[in-house]
Amino acid sequence: MNRTRRSLLTLTVLSSSLSEVALAQGSVKVEHAWARPTAAGQAGGGGFVTLTAVSSADRLISASASVSKSVELHTMEMDGNIMRMRQVEAIDLPLGKTVELKPGGMHIMFIGLNQSLKNGSSFPLTLRFEKAGEVVVNVKVMTGATMGSGAHKH
Repeated sequence: MNRTRRSLLTLTVLSSSLSEVALAQGSVKVEHAWARPTAAGQAGGGGFVTLTAVSSADRLISASASVSKSVELHTMEMDGNIMRMRQVEAIDLPLGKTVELKPGGMHIMFIGLNQSLKNGSSFPLTLRFEKAGEVVVNVKVMTGATMGSGAHKH
């Protein structure tokens, strides 16, 4: 392989790797943003992402997306034998710790969907951090089975 082709291949691999990682002003690493597909007419949907505070502790304080009327931060908790979802004011990001927003735990809720979230599509999501400010990430819509195929890495 000639030098130009090798450089082009390296740039292509590097750019595809970087597309899944965003940095909010260098202090919060945002990875693996995804959402589950929704049925036609479904009013809400769930979004998930992996966050790591890399230079100082921070907090995710809000999110917004054009796919829904509002976006809320949520958690799931057991209340006796019943799993209950509730809105939270913020999600703490301890320095150096990875916080995974995932099904059955902390997550992002898209309330009042303007459109169905179709498998294979994507949309921008703006995350707001207390210290790091805003970062826009591309959310990929996929099923849990698709996630396990390598699209969602740890």
